[in-house]
Amino acid sequence: MSRGTAGTSADGAPGERRQLFNVAYRLLGSVAESEDAVQEAYTRWYALPRGRRDEITSPGAWLTTVTGRICLDVLGSARARRERYVGAWLPDPLPDRTEWGHGPGAGPADPADLLVLDESVTMAFLVVLESMTPAERVAFVLHDVFRYPFAEIAAVLGRTPAACKQLAASARRRVRAARAPVSVATAGQADAVRQVKEAWESRDIAALVGLLDPAAVMTADGGGLAGTALRPIEGGARIAQYMVALADKAPGLELLERSVNGAPGLVARRDGVVVTVASFDVTEGRVARIWAVRNPEKLRPWARPDLA
Repeated sequence: MSRGTAGTSADGAPGERRQLFNVAYRLLGSVAESEDAVQEAYTRWYALPRGRRDEITSPGAWLTTVTGRICLDVLGSARARRERYVGAWLPDPLPDRTEWGHGPGAGPADPADLLVLDESVTMAFLVVLESMTPAERVAFVLHDVFRYPFAEIAAVLGRTPAACKQLAASARRRVRAARAPVSVATAGQADAVRQVKEAWESRDIAALVGLLDPAAVMTADGGGLAGTALRPIEGGARIAQYMVALADKAPGLELLERSVNGAPGLVARRDGVVVTVASFDVTEGRVARIWAVRNPEKLRPWARPDLA
């Protein structure tokens, strides 16, 4: 990915928004918080005296440093906020804008339109990022995902380049230990998700059990705004029973195969409204993890009339 140091003059600052949003979303996992962080960075940029801005040869580097510091502060307070969150907290799921159509009458561009989808935004990868300390996450994302040198990351974290290198190495070990996927999507993943959809629609518990890893885990995020299991459901058989029970309680539920954060996923709609977005981690042909987001505040990017 391109580095934010690409700017050559102060006039290039407005064009950095896409890069900044991509950095912020990977650091925060929240569309709203990412947009706020980017907006705050620009506010600080335009608050600088004109002469000071003219002295900055790389607006992109300056803005990325400021955005990184803002995200670091947000991450520092996020854990306390998430302890008060009702149930499990999951990153915001994002659709692939190429599936939306953007036909006549479509609304203004959503911040998610700025996102570049790759392996660093899959739900599985973002969940691993959540396990890192704020400093580890910043060092890892900026270096391993965006290829920033440790000298620049040091300016964000207020640490030495050597210390930032150690943080990134520690984060890398977490990724390896979690066996986070290294690819966005494969034909095998799409096939597994399609089979889950078909078995779910037909209420076939036996078929679902066969598609799920015996040690599979399902985590749902309702945020207290939508009914869902407050704790992860463990075991393929229990998950299959839970999924069928949900389908029985929601007649008229429509399941759609859609890209979720760049990987095959399922979207559930009721009366034309997206009520659930599910992401999957498929290992050796079986579903090992399911992440289901039901919090309506996190589903705003999916409120498109042309999603179908």
